[in-house]
Amino acid sequence: MEELEIFYIIKMIIIGLVQGFTEPIPVSSSGHVMIASEVLGLGEQGFTFAILTNTASLLAILYIYRKDIIRLISNSIYYLRTKNSRYKSDFRFVCFIVIGTVPAGLLGILLNDYIAENVSMTTIAVMLFVTGIALWLIRNMKGSKNERDITIKDAFIVGLGQAVALTPGISRSGATIISAIAVGMKQDTALRFSFMLYIPVSLGGVVLGFSDFLNEPNKADLAIPYLVAFIATSLMTYFAMKWFMGIMRNGKLVYFTYYCFIVGILLLIFY
Repeated sequence: MEELEIFYIIKMIIIGLVQGFTEPIPVSSSGHVMIASEVLGLGEQGFTFAILTNTASLLAILYIYRKDIIRLISNSIYYLRTKNSRYKSDFRFVCFIVIGTVPAGLLGILLNDYIAENVSMTTIAVMLFVTGIALWLIRNMKGSKNERDITIKDAFIVGLGQAVALTPGISRSGATIISAIAVGMKQDTALRFSFMLYIPVSLGGVVLGFSDFLNEPNKADLAIPYLVAFIATSLMTYFAMKWFMGIMRNGKLVYFTYYCFIVGILLLIFY
């Protein structure tokens, strides 16, 4: 293996680790991948690579929430078959996930190309400031709503937050968790609802982009770099998500406010 190829693989591992670490936490994974790519001199990674790393993160999130997913699906089916009130709350939760997915799904289809073509480091810096300010505003909020208390309005508002996060620099997890806490959800409920919303949107992106992945002209040359990036992303997403769940339990979201401000300032200074 040539030395240049080894360095390229190392860079792809770093990009995968950045994607995996920043996907669950409220600091914008897409923005950080763009920053890391710029720092490493890789340029824009392209749609195929985004699909690959997004799939890796999705698999890690699916594994973490596998029991919740199985319960929600099975209980929703039971409710539709039996109308037993015991399963109604899980069925309602699934309906709210669908409602919350709609805004990001529609805007993603309509505006994704426009957003991708009109993003700069300055845009990412400004959006990180926006994310940091929003995190600061909800730092002391202690909601009381659990899954049974969520309303259609709550689900739609959180869905709008996810739609706003299509802009690099606006964290998807941050926007949805902030929106969920703002409408009164408990932090653990907000976290669970946020990542349940992530699953269908991410899965939809994978399905829609699968043909582009299959038609990638350099698949053979990129097989090893893409494989190591995929593994790095999936493993890092798993550990980052577990770490972030602990942060949420302890109510320490405010720390990410300081991080967003620091990175935003550095981007404005150096770019």
